[in-house]
Amino acid sequence: MQNNPPPATAPDYAIETEGLSKTYGGNGGGGSGGGNEALKDVSLHVPRGSFFGLLGPNGAGKSTLINILAGLVIKTSGEARVWGHDIEREMRNARLSIGVVPQELNIDPYFTPKELLEVQAGFYGVKKSERRTAEVLDAVGLSDKADAYARSLSGGMRRRLLVAKAMVHSPPVLILDEPSAGVDVDLRRQLWERVTEMNRQGITVLLTTHYLEEAQALCDTIAIINHGRLIACEPTKDLISRLDTKEITVTLDRDIDGIPETLSPYDVDLNDGRDLTFSYPPSKINSGEILTAVQDAGLGIVDIKTREAELEDIFLQLTGNPDPAGK
Repeated sequence: MQNNPPPATAPDYAIETEGLSKTYGGNGGGGSGGGNEALKDVSLHVPRGSFFGLLGPNGAGKSTLINILAGLVIKTSGEARVWGHDIEREMRNARLSIGVVPQELNIDPYFTPKELLEVQAGFYGVKKSERRTAEVLDAVGLSDKADAYARSLSGGMRRRLLVAKAMVHSPPVLILDEPSAGVDVDLRRQLWERVTEMNRQGITVLLTTHYLEEAQALCDTIAIINHGRLIACEPTKDLISRLDTKEITVTLDRDIDGIPETLSPYDVDLNDGRDLTFSYPPSKINSGEILTAVQDAGLGIVDIKTREAELEDIFLQLTGNPDPAGK
């Protein structure tokens, strides 16, 4: 799928916000007057061509940010640009540069995918001679369902049809707002195969999701919003490495009554009589040192399991909320 504008004129950042704020209610004056501050001075830069994750608990401000970018919510203060176009001064170009896949399955069940895409393209003013309905359906794996009623499609197919609707005007930026909520594992896999291929072809993808393992696997960069503020924005690997923590569980060849004194310098717990779990900073201690200490204590080892720091750990540390859905 080709994108407009061509790479030669593409900006460094697909999405940029500077001091972006939104207050609902109150006097609307930059966050004062007793209103609800949904966004507070958010400055965000999404590199062109990236697969970017936007995470945060429910009510953190993710949807407000997306709706401002899409032109559905008016910002209180600050600036925002999509593909280099200011969302207010260059409203038309900004909206033509973005496609949004909403959480809700807002598909007319009595239209076929082909008809739905033709109507959607018309809304964006795409001339009939320039419409790429067949190409877009092929890109999301729905060519064989072009003339089937939308109501006959499976849940996964409907999700992919939403992606197709968002791409009819060839936007270089695709926003996916909780696209896999309520979708089973196999359908999620199909969806991500299609979207990942689009990203490889140059489309910038911004994803919000409550599946942290999904964000960790897909996104090269992740931003975290909490209570309307941007509290982290880093390459995924750098964000996870912030914790500098790792676990190794050593299963012994026999039960022991307690932790040997020689292992007391380590942060270690004894579980089920023969499992020793060590938590340690890999920047200062290596697993070989721990295994040697276990053997020097006269203990035999029959199994070893390790656990690296995960996105969920850093999310909990930064937001204080173990549940990204905010429950």
